Amino acid sequence: MQVSIVSIAVNLLLSAFKLAAGLIARSGAMISDAVHSASDVFSTLIVMAGISISGKKSDREHPYGHERMECVASILLAIFLLATGIGIGFAAIEKLLNGSSQTIAIPGKLALIAAIISIVVKEGMYWYTRKAAKKIHSGALMADAWHHRSDALSSVGAFIGILGARMGLPIMDPLASVIICIFIAKASIDIFRDAMDKMVDKACDSETVDRMIFLALSNPKVKQVDEMRTRMFGARSYVDMEIAVDEDLSLKEAHCIAEEVHLAVEQAFPQVKHCMVHVNPQASNR
Repeated sequence: MQVSIVSIAVNLLLSAFKLAAGLIARSGAMISDAVHSASDVFSTLIVMAGISISGKKSDREHPYGHERMECVASILLAIFLLATGIGIGFAAIEKLLNGSSQTIAIPGKLALIAAIISIVVKEGMYWYTRKAAKKIHSGALMADAWHHRSDALSSVGAFIGILGARMGLPIMDPLASVIICIFIAKASIDIFRDAMDKMVDKACDSETVDRMIFLALSNPKVKQVDEMRTRMFGARSYVDMEIAVDEDLSLKEAHCIAEEVHLAVEQAFPQVKHCMVHVNPQASNR
């Protein structure tokens, strides 16, 4: 929430500055970039709502919790981001088709300065938000981080377009807006794809699964891991594991081993919401 509040404050100030710079310097690319920054405010509000709801405790109607609400927030964010990009793209294409190099205004130096400031600020916000998203394993916050990165990239496009226009190619300014549209569309598709993977119980990455198996086998009483299944549940994950132990052990002893593995996995991997361990008997070597 702290990251989101900082994000909203920065985006409000930055979008106001870029909009003013775009209007004063007569730069369509900078105005498009300002709209993109303003859309970040709405997207951050979606993220805040998603994280807030997903953090609610399990209840009778939702015994597995509300973590997938983060995925819903990410999907809404992706749709909104794509709509923003399409709107910017259409406006730029219309300007390209209806205008000419004589009718398209040459942007002023202020737009160029605004683009540089935007690149630095938005790239900084990307790394700041990304660090927080990795710390709490939040898909929605990571999507917001990529929204910042797409804004930084769009500002790079705006800078190139404005610079080209000032060097005698006015058509470069609306052309930059088209490039911005492509960057935004790419970011929205990536966010949507990641959210959908988590909605349909995609497995954890192979490296994480291998580390979990290694941890289970580090228990000297576990002979082998017979089966291992994982599934993403929003920012969290569920683990179903089958381990083999000596068949001559008592039920109580086998249960204690399963409990040891269960606790070890949940302590070593904070993103795991629950680890279910099933015990299979294996003949002892005699």
